[in-house]
Amino acid sequence: MRLIFMGSPAFAVPTLDALVAAGHEIAAVYCQPPRPAQRGKKLQPTAVQLRAEELGLPVRSPERLRSEEEQAAFAALGAEAAVVAAYGLLLPQPILDAPSRGCLNVHASLLPRWRGAAPIHRAILAGDEETGVTIMAMEAGLDTGPMLRVGTTPIAAKNVGELTTELGAMGARLMVEELASPSAPRPQPAEGVTLAPKIAKAEARIDWTRAAAFTERQVRAFAPAPGAWFEAGSERVKLLAAELVSGVGAAPGTVLDDMLTIACGSGAIRPTLVQRAGSRPMTPAELLRGFAIPKGTVLS
Repeated sequence: MRLIFMGSPAFAVPTLDALVAAGHEIAAVYCQPPRPAQRGKKLQPTAVQLRAEELGLPVRSPERLRSEEEQAAFAALGAEAAVVAAYGLLLPQPILDAPSRGCLNVHASLLPRWRGAAPIHRAILAGDEETGVTIMAMEAGLDTGPMLRVGTTPIAAKNVGELTTELGAMGARLMVEELASPSAPRPQPAEGVTLAPKIAKAEARIDWTRAAAFTERQVRAFAPAPGAWFEAGSERVKLLAAELVSGVGAAPGTVLDDMLTIACGSGAIRPTLVQRAGSRPMTPAELLRGFAIPKGTVLS
């Protein structure tokens, strides 16, 4: 089948690879333009752009798709379908209408739960027991289109990095299956709709007055990047992994022992992997050998 692929982050790369491996012709790959990143603020291409270039596929990265020129260029590709996976732009109606079989989306949630930009983070933060991938036919609304295929997986103790990798592979498999054997569209249920807005930077800061169960989920929702964090003195410390332990009625943020167990609003957490600014990830024992956080310290 002649396809257009539209995606940007690492989550989308397995789907692109699977389409190529299945023998589909990729007329063009659309992704977000390179953005300034890291300390040097150099322009960094998306993971999809890098992979498409490795595969020798033509890449297009328009800032938007609302101009008649961009829409005409898209339609001129003559694709039977567009496959979309975390592209990052809403598709205007002329783009949705251009492929003869429409636009199919790999969405990383069990729709209608978690429509929007950050479904994996939101599912972890909310304490959902399971999540998955929905393959849907796209329409103008935000992730409102009819469902075609669904895959599920337990969240358990997975962090956002692990879950993103798992769901990326699941979405690739389901999309290849859908293209090979189209399913009958099913409308999304009217009940159970939740939104998954983009993650704000402030959400990664740990609030020790929250329950330990929430803080542990917060750690997993932001690991490995950007990393949930707290301040010790004047330094920011990222908390990349932690476990729940019983608390001892101390004020929230109080360091309870020499293993960096920290009291929360209810219960406590014990970090198992931390990172200082400019350093590699390390165990709390390694951190404390060079950076004292004594028992009784109240963290902010």
